[in-house]
Amino acid sequence: MAHLLFKKVDYTIGKLLEDIKLGEIGLPDIQRPFVWDNARVRDLFDSMYRGYPVGTLLFWENGFAEGHRKIGMSEKQKAPRLLIVDGQQRLTALYAVIHGVPIVDKNFRSKRLRLSFNPLEEKFEVANAATERDPNWITDISVLWRDGFDMFKFVSDFTKRLEERYKLSEEERVKLQQAISSKLYHLLDYPLTALEISSNTSEQQVSDIFVRINSKGRTLNQADFILTLMSVFWDEGRRALEAFAREAKTVPQAGQPSPYNPLFQPLPDQLLRVIVALAFRRARLEHIYMILRGKDLQTGEFSAERRDEQFARLKKAQEYVLDLQNWHEFLNVIKLAGHMHKSLILSEVGVVYNYALWLIGKRDFKVPTRSLRNIMARWFFMSSLTYRYTGSQESQMEQDLAMLRGKNSPEEFIAALEREMAAVLTNDYWEVTLPNNLETAASRTPSQAAFYASLVILDAKVLYSNMKVRDMLSPDLASSRKALERHHLFPRNYLRKLGIQDRRDTNQVANFALVEWHDNIDISDKPPAEYAPKYEAEFSVDELNTMYRHHALPQGWYEMDYFDFLEKRRRLMAATIREGFERLPKN
Repeated sequence: MAHLLFKKVDYTIGKLLEDIKLGEIGLPDIQRPFVWDNARVRDLFDSMYRGYPVGTLLFWENGFAEGHRKIGMSEKQKAPRLLIVDGQQRLTALYAVIHGVPIVDKNFRSKRLRLSFNPLEEKFEVANAATERDPNWITDISVLWRDGFDMFKFVSDFTKRLEERYKLSEEERVKLQQAISSKLYHLLDYPLTALEISSNTSEQQVSDIFVRINSKGRTLNQADFILTLMSVFWDEGRRALEAFAREAKTVPQAGQPSPYNPLFQPLPDQLLRVIVALAFRRARLEHIYMILRGKDLQTGEFSAERRDEQFARLKKAQEYVLDLQNWHEFLNVIKLAGHMHKSLILSEVGVVYNYALWLIGKRDFKVPTRSLRNIMARWFFMSSLTYRYTGSQESQMEQDLAMLRGKNSPEEFIAALEREMAAVLTNDYWEVTLPNNLETAASRTPSQAAFYASLVILDAKVLYSNMKVRDMLSPDLASSRKALERHHLFPRNYLRKLGIQDRRDTNQVANFALVEWHDNIDISDKPPAEYAPKYEAEFSVDELNTMYRHHALPQGWYEMDYFDFLEKRRRLMAATIREGFERLPKN
């Protein structure tokens, strides 16, 4: 027989909840967002009541018998013996309902999971106004498991309340008694099976096991492992990560310092990537989990001292990452790079890794603020344009971190990034690759976003308008609709009349320009040779020349063959993007 990586252990609900309370099983903080909806919690209890199976739990032996922080719901100072790999939502639901403990929903609102039960119909329902008014329902089943609960008195009082409205038959009395005292109350005796994986099992093996037994095929990633470990050994650190992520998307009260911004709202696992890059100069998370567990990568042995040392590095880095001044200074780098609006940020991972490099430059290389802002604005523009951190993102970031090894001075940091940008953004890239990349009908592309960002950098005006692109893209501009709209220079219905109907042709990136929304409505389906001269008559020759250059329009564009127009405009758009990049301040 093959060597088993796990052992099967049978529990009861009561035993599981007691082990959580004592800290034997590491259930993450009950105040962490709970993602199940109420109906799913109701169905869980209904299935157990009817004796149906509700799935197997998956635990992982921690590898440590000792610890130093509060775990579970008790005041005991010990690390849990078991970490939950699969079953966290089920156990949270059970703990919250049976013990009457509030949870936090996905919108970070505190609430109780209250289930009602009708013993005559043997039916569960999420507590609501109707179940609270109807005497046939036990409004909140958690009362059955409170300290000092008197079953005889409870059933007697419940029966009397019902008989105040109608007479119960003897059969109904028996059914009511059995439903409450024999079946509902004894849900604590419901059996659950857990597979406990050995502490010597590798993280990859645990992940593989999870995927193979999980009916929904969800995968565990390395961030899941690290965040779980933080829950065990440094829960305040995970709390801080989640609080930052929550506050980044919540408009603060006036005058309150906050990570909130309209550009990018990071998730905890995204922030974790920044922290790991800063603390350990690593982009791949696969080894970080083992390092944080205090595991020697050579011998496989655990060391509490090694674990504490690594967590100290993680903590120091996290404080720097979550520093509000650092965060908002970095967001200004994104704006300097012309990405004034969230719609221009197509790669969240790109923002994450740029923030990591910015922090490394500031903390570890002591690059002066102005110089760091300039080099990182150029790097952000380049990495966004080329989709640098898409696909094999960890591998690419590992290479970027590697190019900084052995370098110590601010000048070396700047020179390393400049050399890489020069190697990527060659003449061939600007004149061949980029125009080819612009030959697409995709609605969101890095090259199109870079074109709009370049209009911001170049302080360009909106096409056929006196308003600046920068001002119209500002997220501070309140309006019932977008101030700017993407307009088909050659309207689709006009192109259809010419026999050009394929959306891959009509929706080419080179057929779009930013105009004010009321102009978009006014232009509608008019031929460009009809509407363009009327608008252009309102501007001087110099103004039109500048507008043509910024918006990459060939002279006499509205009278050109459509496909000739597309080809020429793509080359001009690439030139505008290049001009925008080269206009960014250099050191």
